[in-house]
Amino acid sequence: MIRLELETLISAPIERCFDLSRSIDLHMASTNWTGERATAGVTTGLIGAGQQVTWQGRHFGLWVTHTSRITKYDYPSHFQDCMLRGWFRRFCHDHFFRAIDGKTSMKDAMEFEAPVPLLGTIAERLILESHMRDLLEKRNAHIKRCAESDDWRKYLPDA
Repeated sequence: MIRLELETLISAPIERCFDLSRSIDLHMASTNWTGERATAGVTTGLIGAGQQVTWQGRHFGLWVTHTSRITKYDYPSHFQDCMLRGWFRRFCHDHFFRAIDGKTSMKDAMEFEAPVPLLGTIAERLILESHMRDLLEKRNAHIKRCAESDDWRKYLPDA
C-alpha cells in the first residue's frame, strides 16, 4: 500500500477551496491531459455526502474506469472519497482543509494498492506512486490558480 500526502497553501477562503476540490467540472479541467470525464453518478457541479461519480480516463495508454463515493463529509474541513469499483485493489483519498491567517491549507492524504499483489507492490513503487503524485500536484495547482483568481467563478457560479 502507498500513502501519499501533499499540502498546498492557497490564498483564498476555506469554503471556496473546499468547494473547488469537490467540483466535478474543475476535476475534469485539471486532468484534461488524461481525457478524464465523469460518465455516471454526479457528472457536473459539486459532489456531496454519500454521492458517487464514475470517471473514465486514459492512464498508461489504457482506458480506465473508476467509481468512487463520498464516504465522509464535514463541511468545510474534510471529505473523503473511496473507490467502489475500479482497477485498484484499494483506493481512498482524504481532503483536509484548515484556515490559517486568511489562507487555506489544503492537505491530501491518498492511500492505494495496485490490483495485482506481488507485481502490484513493484508497480506501486516504480510507476503508480509518481503517476498519482503527478495527478495530485497538477490538480492542486489548478485549484490554487482558480481559487486565487476570478476563475473560481466558472466552477462556483452561485457563490
